[in-house]
Amino acid sequence: MKIDFLISKMTDGGAQRVISLIANYLDDKGHQIRIISFTGGDQYPLNEAVERVRLHEQPLIKSVVFSGFFSLLSFYKKKENRPDIMNSHIDLLGYMTIPVAKIYGIKIIVSEHNNHLSRYTYQEKFLWTFLYPMANAVTILTSFDLNYFSKKNKKVVVMPNPCSFEIAENLSSKRKKEIVAIGQLNRYHHKGFDNLIKIAKLVGDQKPDWLFKIIGAGDHGREILERMVEEADVTNIEFSGYRTDIKDILNKAEIFMLPSRFEGLPMTLLEACSQGAACIAYDCISGPSDILVNEESGLLIENQNIEAMVSGLLRLIDDNIFRAELQKNAPLALEKFSMSNVGDKWEYLLKEVRLK
Repeated sequence: MKIDFLISKMTDGGAQRVISLIANYLDDKGHQIRIISFTGGDQYPLNEAVERVRLHEQPLIKSVVFSGFFSLLSFYKKKENRPDIMNSHIDLLGYMTIPVAKIYGIKIIVSEHNNHLSRYTYQEKFLWTFLYPMANAVTILTSFDLNYFSKKNKKVVVMPNPCSFEIAENLSSKRKKEIVAIGQLNRYHHKGFDNLIKIAKLVGDQKPDWLFKIIGAGDHGREILERMVEEADVTNIEFSGYRTDIKDILNKAEIFMLPSRFEGLPMTLLEACSQGAACIAYDCISGPSDILVNEESGLLIENQNIEAMVSGLLRLIDDNIFRAELQKNAPLALEKFSMSNVGDKWEYLLKEVRLK
């Protein structure tokens, strides 16, 4: 099968990491895979046989969707460039990809990466109401969105993110007094890093020897957050930037924290579980509760309740036995998110859509 994955850019991000993992998996299965982007660079490793197509012409109007529509229309004008199936990812890209797919008679699957309540603007409402019914299938991350999107398309499939790391065989016995959070810094409000600063201040007043380590790229967001840290006089936060050794960092950290205001199915939480970090997360609308069982494989905290998050962190810091129990149980929650399970589910859906 010839399969094209389409996304605005392949720089750092959860959706980009998912695409790279699925693309490599399907390439290993013998399919012809291309990843088409419209701006930005590459962040994640791809198999040699996975083809990269960069339709990165400088647009007259600064809109990836607008300029990308004409670039993609021109690219697919040649019949030899057309795939069996297009798979479109992230936000408003469907405005571009669904019409192009219909013009050329190409099967298309559109993939959502957040819950539908996280960004319900008129742009999304129009896209979901009038264009999503034209897609051959829609994938969502959790069952929370199933009822909503089933009203927009006849073929909706819950397709979880795969865990990108192998489960650690030997959990580290010597972990650092670190509380790690990971995310794109330019999306600091979405990821809750502004509130994390307040939390770090309150925890640090009682546990000054514990470090909050924030990992992620985003110069603009980092500048804003560093200003917040300085104004709040917080001394126990470290910005580590983009890192390629996240697996090792998580394997050596005592605690992983997810302070997000909303999520789809957070890749970083899956990765932290795989490395046996004690995980604590805000119980936002979807995502964390699909991964963690409260008090068994992690702690779920009332969404955006700063006092409750501080209490949960202090409990993990003070109770070594409880923390070790969560660390031992965290990897057990990941079987349904294994690369083989999710990859096989993708392959089944692609074959099903192609045959219809």
